[in-house]
Amino acid sequence: MGTEKVNMEKTTHEGNQFYALRLVNTPKRYKIIRNWLLGVLGFFFLVLFLPWQQNVQGKGKVTPLRPEDRPQVIPSVIAGRIEKWLVQEGQLVAKGDTICIITEVKDKFFDPKMISRTSDQISNKQDAVKAKLDKIGATQKQVAALKNGLRFKLEQSRNKVKQMRFKVEAERAALDAAKINYQMAQDQFSRLDALYKKGLASLTELQNRNNKTQEANAKLVESDNKFNSVQNELINAEIELNAVEADYIDKISKAESIINEATGELFESRAEISKMQVELSNLELRANFYVIRAPQTGYIVKAMKSGIGELIKEGEDLVTIMPAHSKMAVELYVRAMDLPLMQIGTPVRIQFDGWPALVFSGWPDVGVGTFGGLVQAVDRVNSTNGQFRVLVVPDPADKPWPELVRAGGGIYGWAMLKRVRVWYEMWRQFNGFPPDFIAGFEGAPKDAKGQK
Repeated sequence: MGTEKVNMEKTTHEGNQFYALRLVNTPKRYKIIRNWLLGVLGFFFLVLFLPWQQNVQGKGKVTPLRPEDRPQVIPSVIAGRIEKWLVQEGQLVAKGDTICIITEVKDKFFDPKMISRTSDQISNKQDAVKAKLDKIGATQKQVAALKNGLRFKLEQSRNKVKQMRFKVEAERAALDAAKINYQMAQDQFSRLDALYKKGLASLTELQNRNNKTQEANAKLVESDNKFNSVQNELINAEIELNAVEADYIDKISKAESIINEATGELFESRAEISKMQVELSNLELRANFYVIRAPQTGYIVKAMKSGIGELIKEGEDLVTIMPAHSKMAVELYVRAMDLPLMQIGTPVRIQFDGWPALVFSGWPDVGVGTFGGLVQAVDRVNSTNGQFRVLVVPDPADKPWPELVRAGGGIYGWAMLKRVRVWYEMWRQFNGFPPDFIAGFEGAPKDAKGQK
């Protein structure tokens, strides 16, 4: 008993002696926490040296690539009244299929036989034009005949004038001869009368010479009358020549006036025919507009008008159609400060709304549920939201986009840029520096020398 008591006192004394040292030692559970913290710090330190994919993020939507593949509205070219619907919403229609039929509402086009009657009017006008052409042709022949007759008549009249002039000259010569004969007869009578008074000539000789003088005087009067008559005939021939020319010119002018009048009517008729032909073409085209047809194969999305008998205006939308086979693209909207980093051919990762995905923007190879794309075009002006639109198409080297993707669906995209270290990316974002631009990335546009 005494020995045990001594040992207990000794142990108690030693414990009191090393109690402070025991307080300095770290407990085992705290060592485990320390080791975990050091491990985590070491892990984050190693992460700082891992590669990081810089990117430009943006939101957007799915859109058809080609303009003709985008949803379009089918309007009514003319005003009308809906007579019958042949489709329903969601139905697939082929190009040229009838969507609906409309009827006419303008009284100008109520006549069902307007096309045939307009065609008959054109035919009648064409017959009238043919008749005018025949009239013009006949009148032209008449003018040609009148001109030929004028030429011949003028030649005849000129010849007659020439003949009368020759006759006048002949009669003038005869008159001059008669004057000379009469003067000679008078001279002879005077000499004979002088001889008679001297008794050298008989009365009989004097009377005979007087008779011859009277005969010469009669011939002179006769020649003078003939000369005057021929002169009058010459004047009449010249008047007739002028009258013939004036008469034929009057007839020719009247015929040419008829030709000009008929030609003017012909031009008016041809203008009316052209106008009626245009009207006929418009009527035939308008008849085709009574049937609203699908411009291409697609699905009827929504009918803007409903019911039977509803009135529609010119150019008013009837239905919306979505092309059945369209190549999809993505409209990605980025900030203006990120626009210089967007180049044609830049790779993009895309997450579609409603499609399950696990995304690590800096490590695109780790994420799942995203799809690859390439920048197809970059807008040169900003959009209504102040951002710039970037058009992205599927990357042929990546997996194809889901077939269930529809136009108008939302997306979230990352344009992949340069690979850097994590510490550099943290330092860049802390200082607010822009991402590094990839110079000469594969797919960048080339200049005329073939350099990127």
